[in-house]
Amino acid sequence: MSASPPSSFFSHFCSSALRTKPLSNSSDVVRINSGEGLVRRLGPFDLILLGIGASIGAGIFVVTGTVARDAGPGVTISFILAGASCVLNALCYAELASRFPAVVGGAYMYTYTAFNELTAFLVFTQMMLDYHIGAASIARSLASYVINILELIPFLKNNIPNWVGHGSKEIFGFISINLLAPVLLVLLTIILCRGVGESSLVNTIMTTTKIVIVLVVIIVGAFEVDSSNWSPFAPNGFKSMLTGATVAFFAYVGFDAVANSAEESKRPQRDLPIGIIGSLLVCIALYIGVCLVITGMVPYKFLGEDAPLAEAFKSKGLNFVSVLISIGAVAGLTTTLLVGLYVQSRLYLGLGRDGLLPAIFARVHPTRHTPIQSQIWVGFIACILAGTLNVHLLSHVLSVGSLAGYSVVAACVITLRWKDNVGSQVLATSMSHRLEGIICITVIACCGFAAGILFRYVVSALAYLFLIVPVAIAILAAAALRFRQVHTDLPGFSCPWVPMVPALCIFVNIFLFAQLHYEAWVRFVVLSIVAIGVYAFYGQYHSNTVSDHEVVTYHKAPEEEAL
Repeated sequence: MSASPPSSFFSHFCSSALRTKPLSNSSDVVRINSGEGLVRRLGPFDLILLGIGASIGAGIFVVTGTVARDAGPGVTISFILAGASCVLNALCYAELASRFPAVVGGAYMYTYTAFNELTAFLVFTQMMLDYHIGAASIARSLASYVINILELIPFLKNNIPNWVGHGSKEIFGFISINLLAPVLLVLLTIILCRGVGESSLVNTIMTTTKIVIVLVVIIVGAFEVDSSNWSPFAPNGFKSMLTGATVAFFAYVGFDAVANSAEESKRPQRDLPIGIIGSLLVCIALYIGVCLVITGMVPYKFLGEDAPLAEAFKSKGLNFVSVLISIGAVAGLTTTLLVGLYVQSRLYLGLGRDGLLPAIFARVHPTRHTPIQSQIWVGFIACILAGTLNVHLLSHVLSVGSLAGYSVVAACVITLRWKDNVGSQVLATSMSHRLEGIICITVIACCGFAAGILFRYVVSALAYLFLIVPVAIAILAAAALRFRQVHTDLPGFSCPWVPMVPALCIFVNIFLFAQLHYEAWVRFVVLSIVAIGVYAFYGQYHSNTVSDHEVVTYHKAPEEEAL
């Protein structure tokens, strides 16, 4: 008896959703259905600058002071804790980037390999919404900073209409016209369409400028430090520093952009881990330096809200440093926006190749070796959002995609180690082993969320004892994973202390997830439902299976560019 249409649809949906993507560890070829390969031009120095460019924007001049207003001089500890958490996530990214160095896609591709097609598509949609809104928000901030610099010219001061760069008055509470932001986005999109060589050069110049300015700010500020301002070091206790760490965590987000440049790295298996971890360590050092300077120059209670670092230097009569900070903010926002647009296009390229999005996104220009169609689409979306909407209102629903993506990447490290160790085991046994492991990972995530909720809403000191329960359960689940893990020798970089490090990543990331605004949780659920609908009615029917004979060899960088 034939199955009814609804059951047939559901059966096809389940079988499609559970598909995984087998990948070769070869760094010489990439299997795609059509189009040309990307060109390998990026060395380790380029990748480090790419990660720094994505992570440090104008926030280094603002977020440090904002957190310091609550944590006091202990803001330094907040950024160290946040940096340590990001280092753990970076170790997970570095292993996966080294294992699968021949493909674009980052977190999406890792999830497709370790888990299944539907989960990978959900990770893509969550992270992509963050990228789209984030790019539009950064573009508006960049336009505002550019106008501020232009207004240093006397005859332009107070003569530039708000709708040009700062944004017009809101209509219906969310519509706000900004003319300059789309113009800047078009210019950056053109640079990215010209090729990775040109965009890498722009990123190198702007990131170097930004780093030099930050170092100047730290060195000049160091001579104005009064060590008495560092006492008391934690005026509001440890909780304020831990709360500050949850805010500071998002100041480091961006190092994962390096993983999406896999197909354009000269020696990805070696260079990607260097780029990911190296860029993050540089960012941690810069943030700590700025934190020490800003809290040493001015008592934390007197730090301004909008431009705390600039106001601190003005209070010392160093007005020229404020101008440098504005220039550094423009350079920082430019690189963050440039890298953000770059990453988005590579993610669309990966899904276009897999058929989960229309084939036009899979096309790579035959001479530029750039996914121009994907790049134009990404720029178009950013232009619409930045030019017409006050996207800053959506800032409180951001970061949920990044935290979800980081958590899944950590889980991928554990899961892929299981696949390595299946060997000659009976299939039913290996499936049971996998299911039990996934249950343990889910328990750790749930405990992280429970601990985050308790930390956020509990006010009684005695009630904090309840935090011991989810932490203890998470430790037991991680121990269960540890006893089931078999040591594996991997080619390239290997994350240490698996599964303990990935388990800690999952717990901390979901703990931070619980600190987000409740609207971010709603956005996560609603977008997941929409993504499942899109996959059910489009993705499952157009997803393609890669055949062995469809192989495209990479375009090598010119010999003189090789390291």
